[in-house]
Amino acid sequence: MSAASAASARPRERSRIQTKWVTITLFLLPALAIYVLFVLYPVVQAAHYSLYKWDGLQPLNNFIGLQNYADAIQNPIFQGAIANNALIIVLSLLIQIPFSLMLAVLLNRRFPGRAIFRLIFFLPYVLSEAVTGIIFLLMLQSGGSDPFLTALMKNVGLGSFAQDWLGDTGFVMVTLFFIVSWKYFGFHMIILLAGLQGIPREIEEAALIDGAGRWQAFRHVTLPLLGPTLRVSVFLSMIGALQLFDLVWIMTRGGPLDSSDTMAVLMIQAGSYDQKMGYGSALAVILFVLGLILALAYQRFVLSRDLEGGTTAFNG
Repeated sequence: MSAASAASARPRERSRIQTKWVTITLFLLPALAIYVLFVLYPVVQAAHYSLYKWDGLQPLNNFIGLQNYADAIQNPIFQGAIANNALIIVLSLLIQIPFSLMLAVLLNRRFPGRAIFRLIFFLPYVLSEAVTGIIFLLMLQSGGSDPFLTALMKNVGLGSFAQDWLGDTGFVMVTLFFIVSWKYFGFHMIILLAGLQGIPREIEEAALIDGAGRWQAFRHVTLPLLGPTLRVSVFLSMIGALQLFDLVWIMTRGGPLDSSDTMAVLMIQAGSYDQKMGYGSALAVILFVLGLILALAYQRFVLSRDLEGGTTAFNG
C-alpha cells in the first residue's frame, strides 16, 4: 500500500514542479522581453554597425571590419578620454566616497536637526544633471566679467585661488569632478547611512565597554560590518564615473581642446554630430566592454562573498 502511494505521489510532485516553473517563466517573460529589446538588441546592433564605415544615412554597405576599433584605440583624443574617466574614478574613490562616509557617520548620531541636514545634503541628488550643469555653468562661465564664483572669492579675500574654471585645460577635469561629487555625494551618503542604521548599536557599545576607543570601535567593528554596503557604493561610483556624460556635455562639450572629453561624450559627438555612426558604434561597444569587464571583475574579486551571503571584513 505504501509503495502504491509513493508511486502515485511522484507524478503529482512532478506536476507541481512543472507548474512552479511555468509560473516563474510567465512572470519572467515580460522583463526578459524588455531586457532583450532594449539592452541586448541595441548592443548587438551597435556591434554590427561598428564593422562599417557609415554615416547613418546611406546604405550599410561599406564593410571595413575592425578598422573603427583600431582608429579609436590609436586616437590620442580617445586615449585622453579614457584617462579622464579613470581620473574621475580614482578621485571618487579617494575623495567622494570617504567624504560621504564621514557625513553618514556624523548624521547617524542623535542630535537636534539631523533630519534637516540629511535633507540638505541629499537635495543635490534630486536635481537633474541638466539643471545641475546649467546652474554651475552660469556660476563658472564668464560673461564679460568675472564668473560669479571668482567674484565671490575675490570679495572674501580668496582671489588668488581663483581659476579659469572651465577654460583651463589642466584644471577643467578637477572642476568637473567637484561638480559631480556635489551632485552625487548625497546619494552615497544615504546608502551608507542605511548600512550604518542596519548595524546594531549594542555591538559598538560592547566594544567601548571593553576598552576600545571611538576610532578603534569604528575601525574594527563598525567598518567591517559596513563593508558590504560600502563595496556596493564604490561599485556604483565607478560605473557612474565610467559612463559620465550629461554634466560634461552641458558644461564643456569636451572642451577646451578636448581636455574634458569622456568616452560617452566622444561616442555622442562621433555618432550624432560628426555623422560617423560606425565609429561612434565602435566607441559604444568599447565602453560597453570596459563596463562589463569592470563589473565582472569587481563581482568576482570584491563582491563574491557578499553575493554568496558570507560575512566579510573590510580590507580598507
